[in-house]
Amino acid sequence: MSTMMKAAIFVEKGRIVLDDKLIPSIGPQDALIRVTTTTICGTDVHILKGEYPVAKGLTIGHEPVGIIEKLGSAVMGFKEGQRVIAGAITPSGWSHACLCGCGSQDGAGTKHGWKAIGGWKFGNTIDGCQAEFVCVPDAMANLAPVDGGVSDEQVLMCPDIMSTGFAGAQTGDIKIGDTVAVFAQGPIGLCATAGAKLMGATTVIGVDTVPARLAMAKRMGADHTVDFRNENPVETIMRLTDGRGVDVAIEALGTQSAFEAALRVLRPGGVLSSLGVYSSDLTIPLDAFAAGLGDKSIRTSLCPGGKERMRRMLSVISSGRVDLGGLVTHRFKLEQIEEAYDLFANQRDGVLKVAISV
Repeated sequence: MSTMMKAAIFVEKGRIVLDDKLIPSIGPQDALIRVTTTTICGTDVHILKGEYPVAKGLTIGHEPVGIIEKLGSAVMGFKEGQRVIAGAITPSGWSHACLCGCGSQDGAGTKHGWKAIGGWKFGNTIDGCQAEFVCVPDAMANLAPVDGGVSDEQVLMCPDIMSTGFAGAQTGDIKIGDTVAVFAQGPIGLCATAGAKLMGATTVIGVDTVPARLAMAKRMGADHTVDFRNENPVETIMRLTDGRGVDVAIEALGTQSAFEAALRVLRPGGVLSSLGVYSSDLTIPLDAFAAGLGDKSIRTSLCPGGKERMRRMLSVISSGRVDLGGLVTHRFKLEQIEEAYDLFANQRDGVLKVAISV
């Protein structure tokens, strides 16, 4: 086998390019995966724009579907040639954060404290999966077998988008009969909409401005959609709820305006579940927060990872409870990834998600 591969590499702000790179070596607890399909995430665009810092020369990407090429000597329970996915978050399984049940925050912990979002390693602190091969660390904690009855595209959302969107619904602690508003119907918001419906919400309100996304929100389970450019979303949602407000508001955009609107539509004692990646400080309006006396909760989520989380996501897909195949709107080869970044980063041609075949 050749020692070189093609990989999408961060060069500098504004430049991610396809170039040659050494195929990763693996340790005893790792696995080398031959990537068959991957995608581009909004977080990758933050990296491209220099809004999230990573090391120059890093391979980007954190959503792999592929085949086990080689297993580390200590890895048990898997075999070479097996089709698998790994979550965007790859917890070690043994850190303090993992053992507290929060593997996404997999900081080893030092006298200086733990590292936030330490469980996100692919394309952040180690080479990612927009490449022909990727090394999956702690393979026994992170690999999940894929049923032969589903396609790569059907499971492509599981590693991040689906897991993150569903986490927003779960962190919001949605109950049967709840009313839920989901601000932004991009891929993560659409998965949050689907997750809210699965968890028992009987009224789901999707907020966006792109007609195709509002239509997709209906497919994902939204009962009402609100175009925030044509109407004030706070006023509309309060009218739809007869002034009561929503039980849970999920913020899936990462802006001050969406965060503030989500806070304003909450009923007393409601939950704001935040999924946004924020690039500047947030301000909490005094009136919307009821001076701190409104019994409201603000909760944040990072995509849960690990093989059990992936097993659950795969189970939802295999059962047919949710069909996320429609989220893939464009397809590219790995050799075209720079073109794919240009399309996705500029949100042209109604793009939701791109599938990158390797």
